[in-house]
Amino acid sequence: MQDDNRHLLVFFTSQRSGPARRMESLLAHIARKEREHLRVKKVDVDERPDIAERFCVDRVPALALVKGKKVVARLDGRVTTPHIEAMLESFLDPVA
Repeated sequence: MQDDNRHLLVFFTSQRSGPARRMESLLAHIARKEREHLRVKKVDVDERPDIAERFCVDRVPALALVKGKKVVARLDGRVTTPHIEAMLESFLDPVA
């Protein structure tokens, strides 16, 4: 199954966070662009504090790149597309 080979990018957000809400379209763009190599899942920390705690998220927005049930990279706070792409670059397979 394709999902087994793709990395998971977890986007921790909250409706109370303006910076997180502003990043939503950016993450949607990255999800479309990297759909062959990456799954993007949004987690609202107010609705799922258990998941936020498991990932040690203490502020939003936050991004955690997961491969094989392990966090391999992380970005905290509001970031731009180039920051996210730089983080992903070393972990995602190049497009053939």
